[in-house]
Amino acid sequence: MPAASRDLRVAVIGSGFGGIATTIKLIEDGVTDVTILEREQDTGGTWRDNTYPGAACDIPSHLYSLSFEPKSDWSRHYAPQPEIRAYLDDVVERHGLRRRTRFGFDVQQMRWDDATASWTLTSAAGETLVADVVINAIGGLKDPALPQLPGLDEFTGPMFHSARWDHEVDLFGKRVGVIGTGASSIQLVPALAESSSQLTVFQRTPPWIVPRGDRAYRWFEKALLRAVPGARHAHRFAIWAEHELTHLVFANDGPLLQVAERYARRHLHKQVKDTELRRALTPDYRLGCKRILRSDDFYPALTKPNVSLETTAIARVTPTGVTLSDGTDVTLDAIVLSTGFKVSDPLNGAVITGRERRDLDTQWDGRPSAHLGMTVPGFPNHFMLLGPNSALGHNSVLLQIESQVAYVRQAVALLRQPEVASVDVTQTAHDEFVRWVDERNGDNAWSSGCASWYLNDRGENFSVWPGTTAAYRLATRRFDPALHHVRRRSELPTPAEVTT
Repeated sequence: MPAASRDLRVAVIGSGFGGIATTIKLIEDGVTDVTILEREQDTGGTWRDNTYPGAACDIPSHLYSLSFEPKSDWSRHYAPQPEIRAYLDDVVERHGLRRRTRFGFDVQQMRWDDATASWTLTSAAGETLVADVVINAIGGLKDPALPQLPGLDEFTGPMFHSARWDHEVDLFGKRVGVIGTGASSIQLVPALAESSSQLTVFQRTPPWIVPRGDRAYRWFEKALLRAVPGARHAHRFAIWAEHELTHLVFANDGPLLQVAERYARRHLHKQVKDTELRRALTPDYRLGCKRILRSDDFYPALTKPNVSLETTAIARVTPTGVTLSDGTDVTLDAIVLSTGFKVSDPLNGAVITGRERRDLDTQWDGRPSAHLGMTVPGFPNHFMLLGPNSALGHNSVLLQIESQVAYVRQAVALLRQPEVASVDVTQTAHDEFVRWVDERNGDNAWSSGCASWYLNDRGENFSVWPGTTAAYRLATRRFDPALHHVRRRSELPTPAEVTT
């Protein structure tokens, strides 16, 4: 930074991994006025919200942590939720981020003022905050998606979403129904199978599941990672490389994908001997078209005598359970909705109004898009973390977050120059990026035809980055002002000019 630099008012929305990493790095850069806006009453993001039995990460622990905040003593290869939450809490405390956080600030509106080159953010409670830069780090796993089932509000027993687990409800000895077989379900079903008298798992589409291979780190392994220079880094690199190579499997419909599918089917055949159950659990779409799941105990849980898999569609929810499309009534004492999140709404319901009164949701028209997953034309000084087409299907999203944080830091450095008021990506740069993404995604497994959260209603892949994390790191290594409209303070319109 040049000696003559101005401080900026920066608002960071969300206090999960992305919000925490961004705030730490901006403070390191000398940006002192950074405020985290968190709608809940504590930090932690998805690891604060998801406390269901068996909750854990599906990326190995040493890769699912910030590179600049290493932890050598992870208890297991795949860390459980309480340990990840404790890790985040520790990072927050050591960097003093709580005093920078406004809790209970649920952003509902953001409006850009061209005359002052600033954003005004308004909460659901009517509070406001003015910022020169907004970094949207709310991520995709925030608001639960509820199934569109008739009678959902008629059930008289306990019913809650897996991401809003009701710990006041004792499910021991109860007849429990779990709707959904996604990433959360395969973790909580084995736990519920141990405690419920009867567990019914309602499946719409079987997922592809591969072995997880989870185990505890031995004491000498932790000692080695802690004491030997370079050991932890080498271990992390090996995990990254293994996951990075799997991208070759999904890059096209070729022999590697077929080998991977045989590997997953062997896992199913090994753990499920019943041919009818095995048939019901066999996917009829390509591996990678939906999120690939890792589990060693989901299939065995379904073979327990008190567990049943129901593949007949649910017609409606009744006061005492559910009625299936074939007329069968299933009596339940409690229902767990394990039905994912509203990833198709990256704005979390907020109304964002940019330059020339553009509404972001209207501009997207059902296809969220952003240059490098971060910036949108007409919305200056606004950056998204894990925005459109920057999520992953093969590796740790924290790698993407750190690439994006490094990119945003460069943009903020430019904005701190006294004469610079705003930057927003050009329409040409944005459109070229979207075209490139669509071309690359056309041959990938996650665009091979099934319905998934990767795609919108028109079948467009608005979620996944089509390349490797190394390719994304390369693409975001430099913030290029030439791809942006850089407006100087002397070029700002007057309030009267903005009004007219």
